[in-house]
Amino acid sequence: MMKSFIAAVLLLSTAVAAGAAPPCLPCHAEKTPAAVAQWQGSAHARAGVGCEKCHGSDHDKIVRGEAKVGMKVCAPCHQKAYQEHRASRHGMGLHSGWGCTRNLTNRKPGECRFCHEEGDEVPRSDVQCARFLKQSPEMGEIGCNYCHSVEDACDSCHSKHMTDLKIVRDPNSCAKCHMGPDHPQWEMWQTSLHGTLNATTGSKTGPDCQTCHMPKGTHNVSIGITMNSGGVPYPAAKAQPARADMIDICSACHAPSFARRELERGDQVRSQSLAILKEAEQVIWDLNDRGLLDPMPENRPPHPLSGQRLVTDSQMLYEDTSHIERLFFKMKKYDYARTVKGAYHQNPAYTHWYGNAELKMDLVDIKSEASRLKERGGKKGEGKAAAPGAEDELKALKNKFERGALSQEEYAKEKGKVLEKMR
Repeated sequence: MMKSFIAAVLLLSTAVAAGAAPPCLPCHAEKTPAAVAQWQGSAHARAGVGCEKCHGSDHDKIVRGEAKVGMKVCAPCHQKAYQEHRASRHGMGLHSGWGCTRNLTNRKPGECRFCHEEGDEVPRSDVQCARFLKQSPEMGEIGCNYCHSVEDACDSCHSKHMTDLKIVRDPNSCAKCHMGPDHPQWEMWQTSLHGTLNATTGSKTGPDCQTCHMPKGTHNVSIGITMNSGGVPYPAAKAQPARADMIDICSACHAPSFARRELERGDQVRSQSLAILKEAEQVIWDLNDRGLLDPMPENRPPHPLSGQRLVTDSQMLYEDTSHIERLFFKMKKYDYARTVKGAYHQNPAYTHWYGNAELKMDLVDIKSEASRLKERGGKKGEGKAAAPGAEDELKALKNKFERGALSQEEYAKEKGKVLEKMR
């Protein structure tokens, strides 16, 4: 074994001297033999693309981890894939899961380069992610950026030194990110009829992730999608051409009319589910207007982006919050997402029991918790002047008006009703 290893190193050294192999190989054949073997079996090796082409020649910089092989390194040779990737949701993955660490004590050197070019104070992106900013550096790396780095890391899907397309044509390559409580697309597909057919008869009969989301090998994984990653529908001008694209994809196996009906049914499920979600959100904002959240935003650690105010949009947290907001986070981030994505992935169990049923029970829990908080708030207010609760009602109406939930006309009308009761 040792003799063969020494022989291999000598052969590599000879090849380097003859200019037929990168000078990195003799050392790395000993230090990182697996990486060398993977490279030697790749299309890159066959095309004469050596280590320096991707990693550069500054060894000290490489060792310090400052010579990352990002998307722009691959772009000159893979321009079509690069442009398609940038146009897709994958192309904004890191930006949708990051946040400015300027004011954090645990920030790391070099993080500014994510949003700022060298010597330029103007950020390339104004995206923020409150949940990322609340995590420890270690959790941010393995729990957030491990998936979100797909934006700038082709090896997220392709691996680092191999170029075998079998790797990225396997749906398992998608599973490490597209699974879990908030977006279990892989599980949905795997347990759907599509997934069953794929497992038993192959991709010609049962489509996989790549069949529908990377048709003809495109790297634009967002083709045909009519909503954002939070399940909010796109405006018609953007949604209609996307829907036409998806019907075209489905029509490879199904009649266009059938595909259209199935997708429109998913649209209806999305619309119905969004209405349930909005009802719950209004309950929480009403409690905030009445000062009944426990604790109120001003009595808890500040939100990393919005300070001490209520947040129920895509930046809402699952920590440093109230119990009823925690219920809403589960409802919005997990159960609403499972309902909608389950419907579009043709999975009845995820659409109904894992999704819609949970969504409706969430609303029951949220209304029950709201009743408890109002009852407790009423007991605290006992002993007030005439028309108990009227002052609180007027304050709540004023807060609703100031945040834009009521028009001037609606505010005046509702205020008049309360004042009439006080007479």
